[in-house]
Amino acid sequence: MTDALLAIDWGSSALRGALLDWAGGVLDEREVARGMLTIRPGGFADVFEEHFGDWMEGRATRCLMAGMVGSQQGWVEAPYCPCPAGLDDIAGRLLRLTPAAGTTRRIAIVPGISCERGGVPDVMRGEEIKILGALDLLGTADATLVLPGTHSKWATVEGGRIRSFSTVMSGEFYALLRQHSILARTLPPDDGALDGEAFDRGVACAFEAGSLMQTAFSVRTLALFDRMARSAMPSYLSGLVIGEELRCRPLESGREVVVIGAPVLAERFERALRQRGIGVRRFGEEAAWRGLWAIHRRAVARGEGA
Repeated sequence: MTDALLAIDWGSSALRGALLDWAGGVLDEREVARGMLTIRPGGFADVFEEHFGDWMEGRATRCLMAGMVGSQQGWVEAPYCPCPAGLDDIAGRLLRLTPAAGTTRRIAIVPGISCERGGVPDVMRGEEIKILGALDLLGTADATLVLPGTHSKWATVEGGRIRSFSTVMSGEFYALLRQHSILARTLPPDDGALDGEAFDRGVACAFEAGSLMQTAFSVRTLALFDRMARSAMPSYLSGLVIGEELRCRPLESGREVVVIGAPVLAERFERALRQRGIGVRRFGEEAAWRGLWAIHRRAVARGEGA
């Protein structure tokens, strides 16, 4: 099946790939713990060959990659595409790799995107394909989206183009509070399963209080006065952090937000958003594959296929 497309989402900690048919359907998937941070300089081609060379030889001759593979520490740096950016903008800026001698492989890297607010730049790599993929799956050109993670991304899309976005370091703040603050002495060694009641209480506290700098200390005081089970406190802290992220967003009750991410974290964001009266549509890794397929489809239409 030589008309298949190999779609690659190569992040900091993981390397994911999917073999897509001509209509964007997933024929096969692979995931290995060979993210950018695990690869020595100059080693990307070897890792790619080890895990996906067989697909390129037997089932696909075209490959489109996104994520940290295109960063300064990646395989080859793909310059950022400035906002507003849509399919045409991104498809027109694909960075094509020089094929190895004697091969017909066509490999390209998707650029990340950038924007500025008040003279301060912001960037994303990898999230843009998921945003475009979710839009394609929804059949819409306008949306507000959030991609939860260590560094959450909030994006506004109008007319099929990402107009602006912002990065929120919520996941990293949770880890810092969880592991390196006075709260670490109060919290149990492991997060455990989500305690819905404790999480909802944390979200409500965040909505009502002034800021995380104030509400975070409640984790310690609730423990001091035995007002919450120790096992529930990671869920409560998670609710505080996610609730703070939502409190700072200009979201009106009755609106809809598209949440794209791993099920465990996406479920928490959906729960918190619904507590604020916001409708939610959720997508997982399928949004990345759909986005890469949509970019490739547009590049082919422009006569610039990978």
